[in-house]
Amino acid sequence: MNAMKIAVAGASGRMGRMLIEAIVHDPETTLTGALDVATSPSVGTDAAAFLGQPGGVLIESDLNKGLAQSEFLIDFTRPEGTLHHLAYCAEHGIKMIIGTTGFDDAGKAAIEAAAKKTAIVFAPNMSVGVNVTMKLLELAAKSFSHGYDIEIIEAHHRHKVDAPSGTALKMGEVIADALGRDLKKDGVFAREGVTGERDPSSIGFATIRGGDIVGDHTVLFAGIGERIEITHKSSSRVTYAHGSLRAARFLQSKTSGLFDMQDVLGLR
Repeated sequence: MNAMKIAVAGASGRMGRMLIEAIVHDPETTLTGALDVATSPSVGTDAAAFLGQPGGVLIESDLNKGLAQSEFLIDFTRPEGTLHHLAYCAEHGIKMIIGTTGFDDAGKAAIEAAAKKTAIVFAPNMSVGVNVTMKLLELAAKSFSHGYDIEIIEAHHRHKVDAPSGTALKMGEVIADALGRDLKKDGVFAREGVTGERDPSSIGFATIRGGDIVGDHTVLFAGIGERIEITHKSSSRVTYAHGSLRAARFLQSKTSGLFDMQDVLGLR
């Protein structure tokens, strides 16, 4: 089988480098493209130079150059950048693995529209462990549907720009769907002052930012006389990289359609 030809967006960032390292070391994949913003000092340099083994793929800001040889693009950048890449990939039939978070409704709609032209895996977290945790939360929520208050606590590094995290929001959506609730109506994202008693139908969120925390998520089901906590902690971004490559393998047989990691892992 020929190696999958994969490009990486945000190639000079922390996640971009983690993805490049995973691709270079996987015998079933080959790095064929690397993208970054035009203002990045890394543009024009070898994308794998940081590994001590340059591979001949330069970081480009021009999509025509950066994606010319690629079948897949893995994108963990910002919504505006991802949507720019999305339009190009849809037009040229390049499959996408999107781990970017912070999209508004219009952005999500654009991804859905693009999936009619190319195959896309879109998930707020590519970690296999996190997505298994999502399934556990679905099962737990159905059992704790009455008499339990639900709170979601997430912690990330000081550089993260959106809150709550996309993973925390997805956890809330999974729980709300399992309970027949609407997260937009029942989600509580801030508490301050005299808030009154807790609405038993609410799903609360708490956000922590500091240091170099890769990503911690805990869902608390608090009942009378007991508390159940389901927690996932990431110690390295490598889990996101490995999950992304698994998503790329899943897309090999697809020509169009919008999928998530539950589809990739067969947990649907």
